[in-house]
Amino acid sequence: MECIVRFTVMYKEGPKKLRGLIFVDEGKLPDSNQVLEMFHDMEYNVVPDENEELLYRPADSGAAFKYIRVNELDIGQDKYTEDRNLKSIVGNLLPKRTGL
Repeated sequence: MECIVRFTVMYKEGPKKLRGLIFVDEGKLPDSNQVLEMFHDMEYNVVPDENEELLYRPADSGAAFKYIRVNELDIGQDKYTEDRNLKSIVGNLLPKRTGL
């Protein structure tokens, strides 16, 4: 089954909305390794952000982009989209992490 991944790449000049394709088992969403592999196939050398699940940062300091945010995972009838309002509310309620 196909999963269309809609994502935004934030360049210094501004955002660019793109799509990628991942093949998954029926009714399942891709895991983080499959998303990373898709980005590497598209020649985006990224690593997952440790604080946000659907955010990826460049692995190279000299990359032309700041970050990549996955906006939607579309597997046909079901779509997973990030609820930013809910995430903001939950983020304000949870204690903040402090660096060591």
